[in-house]
Amino acid sequence: MKQIELELNGLNCAGCAGKIEKLSKGIDGVENANLDFVSKKLKVDVSIDDKASAVTEEIKKIVNKLEPHVIVVDKSNSHNHNHGHSHSRDCEHGCGHDHGHHEHDHGEINKKEVIKLILGGLLFVLPLIFKLEGTLRFAVYFLAYIVVGYEVIIRAVKNLLAGIPFDENFLMTVATIGALAIGEYPEAVAVMLFYQVGEMFQGVAVNHSRKSISSLLDIRPDYANLEKNSEIVVVDPSEVHVGDTIIVKPGEKVPLDGVIVEGESSLDTSNITGESVPRNVGIGDKALSGVVNIHGLLKIKVDKEFGESTVSKILDLVENASSKKAPTENFITKFARYYTPVVVFVALAIAILPPLFMGGELKEWAYRACVFLVISCPCALVISVPLGFFGGIGGASKSGILVKGGNYLEALNEVSTIVFDKTGTITKGTFKVTEVRAYGDNTKEEVLELAAYGESFSNHPIGISIVEAYGKEINKEYMKSYKEIPGKGIEVNIDGMKVILGNKKLFDEKNILIEEIDSIGTVVYIGKEGTHIGTIIVSDELKNNVVEDIKKLKALGIKETIMLSGDNEGTAKKVGELVGLDRVHGNLLPQDKVSIFEDIINKNKGKVVFVGDGVNDAPVLARADVGIAMGGLGSDAAIEASDIVIMTDEIGKIAAGIKIAKNTKKIVTQNIILALGLKLIVLTLGAMGLATMWEAVFADVGVSIIAILNSIRALKVEE
Repeated sequence: MKQIELELNGLNCAGCAGKIEKLSKGIDGVENANLDFVSKKLKVDVSIDDKASAVTEEIKKIVNKLEPHVIVVDKSNSHNHNHGHSHSRDCEHGCGHDHGHHEHDHGEINKKEVIKLILGGLLFVLPLIFKLEGTLRFAVYFLAYIVVGYEVIIRAVKNLLAGIPFDENFLMTVATIGALAIGEYPEAVAVMLFYQVGEMFQGVAVNHSRKSISSLLDIRPDYANLEKNSEIVVVDPSEVHVGDTIIVKPGEKVPLDGVIVEGESSLDTSNITGESVPRNVGIGDKALSGVVNIHGLLKIKVDKEFGESTVSKILDLVENASSKKAPTENFITKFARYYTPVVVFVALAIAILPPLFMGGELKEWAYRACVFLVISCPCALVISVPLGFFGGIGGASKSGILVKGGNYLEALNEVSTIVFDKTGTITKGTFKVTEVRAYGDNTKEEVLELAAYGESFSNHPIGISIVEAYGKEINKEYMKSYKEIPGKGIEVNIDGMKVILGNKKLFDEKNILIEEIDSIGTVVYIGKEGTHIGTIIVSDELKNNVVEDIKKLKALGIKETIMLSGDNEGTAKKVGELVGLDRVHGNLLPQDKVSIFEDIINKNKGKVVFVGDGVNDAPVLARADVGIAMGGLGSDAAIEASDIVIMTDEIGKIAAGIKIAKNTKKIVTQNIILALGLKLIVLTLGAMGLATMWEAVFADVGVSIIAILNSIRALKVEE
């Protein structure tokens, strides 16, 4: 399977975007197609590689038919970097208008458009100023109508012939021609004129929101300073390979992931993690791509290709987020598909039935039908709902929360239960010796030394932490024998002494009495020559602020918090009590986690979230309604299986994500109520003869602009 990526420069119409996506899916050989309205990128999965070029050509024909002035740039070929210039005015209104020439597609108000509208406006006021009558009056108004609306009329005819009726061009054309036919010349011109002015400002509003969203994701580095033969060469980040050394100067973005081999500095990580406090780094520290070097020259040895780097993964996750649409988005798309045709037929019935059966005046009912047509397009919804969700996803990414789709963002509103893994999620996943106890004539130093020698061959995190705590060189010549006893501990001969290290089971087996300790950490008992000489406690520290973070989740309406852990039941329960969790399950193997999680899901009415970081969490992350991976230090498998990635490994970000989800949902709901409510009122007033076409076009274009501007609020993040 091959993926084609096309950039549609000049595509500024939400309705056309939907049509292009739908028609692209219907092409022979296409498995799936997704058009991201915000980035203007169309990604198409083709089942057979050889069909890719034919599919691309077919898509170009579809785009040309719907939007002749949109330029299709094939981004699949990496050599193709020309961005073409659009010649289509920024029409975002759910239809796709051929609106004169707009050189750069940046949403600025086009001079030619302004001149055309001013000319149309002057022609509109001429009959009023000079009080023209009869044929001359009609001629001037008709000329004004053609100057202002000829593009809309041409597009309506083209779409009708292409079998795509019921777009806004069609609605505006039929309504205004109907107004001309019943002698309402000034209203026909005024409605078309105001509609075009509204479209112009609406284009600016949408482009403003697009730029706001894009600026949040402006983390892609433009270049890399590659050290080559003792010289610095400025290259594209994609030309740098693993093992190469790059130089990052103060104020520059780190272009690729790597390890610092020379220099010290502070890094502004807010682009990636949302954290405002700079992070001090030096030799041996990891530097992620996308962060900004504040001061100091850094030399970094690259350990990931650009395509695998953090910045590439973030951009890929966010850009692909629109392919997973929220239920509300899917509903609005379906709703729009049926709503407009229904209103058109209702308008037709209003124009014909009352004069036929109730003896009403044809002109009056035809006018009411025209009002119906003007108000009927659901453009405010078509544009503002996806913009709202994309704004929410963009705002979350700025806070270091990567949401893989609008559906997951919306699902966070319905979460009732959150299930946590322990190590690396509730705790830091870094083991440290927190206590050493010695018995008899033995000192703590002797106990730690024997334990370090005993653990010197171990790869287990607990063993490594004991060796690190000892901190001295271990002379392995003293080691005469070494034997690991699975699930119990280690038996070793150190310079002729029989030493055992392990849990209570091992000491019971050897019939050695111990002084038992009840601790939140892992307890390692040390025995020498058949006697218990000391105990070492190794603890995995709780993450900072985890207790407060759990309280925040409870305050947001989370009914139950549960922890699943592979640790022994006692340790797991103590951690659960300290943190304030409702339920804890310990002694679990990966398959046990899945079965217990299945039980939790089956017993819950709301959505269930699983939060984890390890490879063994991947099956549970994939099974959850929403899987959240701790991505900063988490495994690639967990990130791949999850729906949301927390870049900072902080549980507090889950509460922030839920707040963003609630805020986004609120904004989208406001837009739906505003658009549908106002349209319903004007439709009713229009049918009763109490609303004019002026009010109809105000309600249509005005509501769209308000809804678009409201959507921008989804970018704001409340911590």
